[in-house]
Amino acid sequence: MTPIVHEFDWPDRVVIGTIGEPGSRTFYLQVRSGDRMISIALEKQQSALLGEKIEELLDQLKSHENNRYSVPEATPIELVDNEPLEQPVDEEFRTGTMSLGWDPRNAQVVIEAFPLIDDEDQDDPDFDNSQPTHMLAVRIPVGTAQAFAMRTSEVVGAGRPICALCGTPIDASGHECVLPGDS
Repeated sequence: MTPIVHEFDWPDRVVIGTIGEPGSRTFYLQVRSGDRMISIALEKQQSALLGEKIEELLDQLKSHENNRYSVPEATPIELVDNEPLEQPVDEEFRTGTMSLGWDPRNAQVVIEAFPLIDDEDQDDPDFDNSQPTHMLAVRIPVGTAQAFAMRTSEVVGAGRPICALCGTPIDASGHECVLPGDS
């Protein structure tokens, strides 16, 4: 079966956003180009790691041959996107694996995402996991990647506050602090 490839080159919008309250948020990578839009679900940790790895990649590119790829020193204000996710958010798939790359021909960061494979599917002897059913491929220029990483860091950090004593998240309904050594 040929996978469905959702490919976006130079999209109009690419953001990480959430739906739900801190503690029970669902994270989405949403990409739009014209009338075409896709939303895929990610874990909070996947979102955070994607933003961090994009920052690392951009830092490496800045130091490469006198910044020959023109990575801005600061995020261009015109590329900052603080708007919420576009509605309706229809989840195309839940992300399993992702890859991050660099295309020097077009000076673009490349994000690829593949669906999570269910344990039930893996137990099926007829299931072929060598070919994913879906794939998202997004190519964005360095300034957009920088704005994406900045927003992602802010979205991930906007969750529940952390208890200064025990280091666990504090729920809106309250918090029972259990310190190490307490019984």
